[in-house]
Amino acid sequence: MIIVPVKEGESVDKALKKYKRKFEKTGIMKELRERKAYKKPSVRRREEIIRAIYIQKLQQGLIPKK
Repeated sequence: MIIVPVKEGESVDKALKKYKRKFEKTGIMKELRERKAYKKPSVRRREEIIRAIYIQKLQQGLIPKK
């Protein structure tokens, strides 16, 4: 459960913004999207490798940043 302490005189908008930020950091929505459909472990591993190769090429400067 996410608890957001609200100081006296603090606006509701600011408290809501804090809540949204905390909720985003938990990664709940990301996990729900991933669980929508089953992915075979081999497919998941392949995607991780492709992502790692891409990041490595970015760090080496082989792929120009947008």
